[in-house]
Amino acid sequence: MATPDQHEPAPVRNGLLAALPTGDLARLRPRLQRVELPFDKTLYPADGPLAAVLFVEDGMVSLLATLEGGEQVEVGIIGREGLVGLPLVFGDDRSLTEARVQVEGAALRLGAAALRAAMDESAALRNLLLRHALALQAQVTMTAACNARHPIEQRLARWLLTAHDRAGADEFAMTHEFMSMMLGVRRPGVSLAAGVLQKAGLIRYARGRMAVTDRPGLEAASCECYHAVRREFSRLFGDAPPPK
Repeated sequence: MATPDQHEPAPVRNGLLAALPTGDLARLRPRLQRVELPFDKTLYPADGPLAAVLFVEDGMVSLLATLEGGEQVEVGIIGREGLVGLPLVFGDDRSLTEARVQVEGAALRLGAAALRAAMDESAALRNLLLRHALALQAQVTMTAACNARHPIEQRLARWLLTAHDRAGADEFAMTHEFMSMMLGVRRPGVSLAAGVLQKAGLIRYARGRMAVTDRPGLEAASCECYHAVRREFSRLFGDAPPPK
């Protein structure tokens, strides 16, 4: 005989979906499809067609800008606090950025037509998605300011804190190539910056694995940009920080 909790749906782990009223989430659930997010998978290329949004439940996705020479720079990070495929929220099916999985995980997929229908049905969903757009804009804005003005050690500390919030663990995969890409600097500069933080006992980096070993120390080593984005997130979504 089935027990009552066998009929209860599993709780959602995405922050946007978890913030929906119970009835709105119940109507949306049948349209959501769980998908895996393998490490280094390109979810969609720059200027490629967008067929669905992905509400991240675990892992982390990087948004990459690609220049004419082929160089790529990370301009945004999305974890359990948000969704991938934001242009669809505004009725566009193209993105200027590439979306690539940086920390493996899983997401709930919602097709473009189903997203439009759900936004028509739920004012709460519309409001959450628009607020997420503002939060992501704040992240992109402060990333640009940080990369232009702050020393590389502070920039690396800021990025590692942002990644740590979304990775769901103290240790995650990380390569020199990607650290170079996300900071927009050459690999020797990244190696020196990581060495400074590691010598201070804030991180441990070896064989493509990054571990945050002193979170308070890493926050002290970062610039104000990390906390500015956190404050904006709290202003838009309440006192709760981005899900970890």
